[in-house]
Amino acid sequence: MVNSKPTSRQRILAAAAAVASEAGASNLSLDAVAQRAGVSKGGLLYNFPTKAKLLQGLVQNHIDEFEISLAAATGAGNGASLLGAYLRSCVRECASDDTPPSGVLAALAEDPDMLEPVKLHKRRMLDRLAAETSNPSRMLRSFLIVEGLRSQTLLDIDVLTDEERGLVLATLMAEAEWADSAVMENAATT
Repeated sequence: MVNSKPTSRQRILAAAAAVASEAGASNLSLDAVAQRAGVSKGGLLYNFPTKAKLLQGLVQNHIDEFEISLAAATGAGNGASLLGAYLRSCVRECASDDTPPSGVLAALAEDPDMLEPVKLHKRRMLDRLAAETSNPSRMLRSFLIVEGLRSQTLLDIDVLTDEERGLVLATLMAEAEWADSAVMENAATT
């Protein structure tokens, strides 16, 4: 049986994201995170020796969680293309009431260079999507829509009405269906 109890590292990362979300990214303190995680400050510092390391951990955790969800969506028997899974993940994010990944915003507030792993991840994602698609222009348009929506949410500058958001999400779902069928057609002809 797999132990589902979170590790102290996982608790600290979850606590840091919660503190950043509640108190604001610029008000993230190690003391508040340790208290929220239920660990001593020494326990926090054992896992993350500096605030910068904690923020780097938050950014990497965000990337890892995204990759895990994509892998699950494109796993054997799911029939989803990478682009389809990517688009559906955005639709789920936009339709949920979850708060944006405040750990990424906290890293940006602390040091813009900490976002380099996010930029690299997005570039690798774009390269993976490009390798799969038969229509690069359509894929790029979808990618930019997703990243625009995510950026608006992250920076809390969303200006879309519910109706406008619904139109965009419906468009992304149609693109996801197209992507899945295009990949299946390509696989059937090879």
